[in-house]
Amino acid sequence: MASLSRRLLLTATASALFVTATACGSAVNTADGSSSDGVITLSMHNPDSKTQDPATWQLVQEFNAEHPDMKIKLEGQPVDQHEQRMTIAAQSGTLPEIFWVYDSLAKTMVKSGDLLDLTPILEENGLKAKFAPSMLAGFQQGGMQYGVPYQALITGFYYNKAILDEHRIAVPETFEDLLAAVKKLKAAGVVPIAQGANNSSFSVWAFLTMLDRFGYEAEYPKILSGEARYDNADFLRLYEHVRELAEAGAFPANMNTQTYAQAVASYTAGKAAFLDAGVWEAAKIQQSEVGPSTGFWAGPTFSDGVGEQRLVMNVPSAPFVVSAKVKEDKEKYAAVKAFIQFYYSDAGQKILVDNAQPPVTTYRPQVDSTKNPVFAAVLAEAAKPGWTSPKAQPDLVVSAATASAMYDSFYGVMGGSLSPEEAAGNVQKTIK
Repeated sequence: MASLSRRLLLTATASALFVTATACGSAVNTADGSSSDGVITLSMHNPDSKTQDPATWQLVQEFNAEHPDMKIKLEGQPVDQHEQRMTIAAQSGTLPEIFWVYDSLAKTMVKSGDLLDLTPILEENGLKAKFAPSMLAGFQQGGMQYGVPYQALITGFYYNKAILDEHRIAVPETFEDLLAAVKKLKAAGVVPIAQGANNSSFSVWAFLTMLDRFGYEAEYPKILSGEARYDNADFLRLYEHVRELAEAGAFPANMNTQTYAQAVASYTAGKAAFLDAGVWEAAKIQQSEVGPSTGFWAGPTFSDGVGEQRLVMNVPSAPFVVSAKVKEDKEKYAAVKAFIQFYYSDAGQKILVDNAQPPVTTYRPQVDSTKNPVFAAVLAEAAKPGWTSPKAQPDLVVSAATASAMYDSFYGVMGGSLSPEEAAGNVQKTIK
């Protein structure tokens, strides 16, 4: 899920939709190996799933091999173009049979009657029992199960143990620990945290988790209803802490000009101590020169935070949804049902795990920590005793405009172009 420009690049997962309908209607790439005359189309948020989302690509290939009479055509575009294209397709009644979409847009489509209720499909063959309730609860509305989780989002900081050991820095636990580590690394000429804002402002996953440590999950429904404001005193304290990190030199000098992919490359080249990312980067990091010395950390706790501090982001990313029109075609409905059953079977979830993605069902993977220590470290952090997860990543429960403003607010404070008050105020302006 790496290009979670996806997700997410899950997620996760991007900027507000400022592309034209013409641009969105073009350049839809069909992934290598998919059927050009598939019974149904799976439309994704990656122009090249084979390299950017190999787990989904492999799942489709294996499904097609096992179901030659139900072949799936796999296609995709960059996330912002994909979102705009799905919006236009919903308006014109030309949605693909199954597709990835941000949850905020999915909820709008539910209100318009564009999506299929997946409850009957989940009730077949005991499929619903394979999910923890939290993995499905976020994609329900008005008694309807309109979506199923595409992948799981586990996010935080990767860290280079060799760099930390060289400078006699313990893996941080608290914000004070992180701030002290940043100052020590900066003084030694080491980039503390790899970040890249250029065309990838969504890459603030660890900071979104910090927002939950200041009460976001309990507060956001009131913020969206107008009972409370985003620029409240609690959230402002977090933004002040982000400014403290920035002033201590936490972020690279070229943060605003480098992309997220370049930030990842700087980490895998051993040029940064920490990387703000998620589980989708585990395989790439494992294969890099820093793989043997990489660990994973859920992020700092805050003495002045709000509510539970022992939080690790381990949530369903944006959902797969199905066009309501599928029910009108028995052949297409059968193909969609078969694919969903396959995707969430143990065999399907094993394909996710084999591609360094955590399962979204109760399937228990066997991960060899000697062969895949980075992926194993991510899973271990997500399952740390006494730690819990929010129900959803903060940007996935608001509109695209608000999510985009949230990303820009963090990068604005990191880069010094916005004060904490301006940053939080800009997010509030998008909430109507």
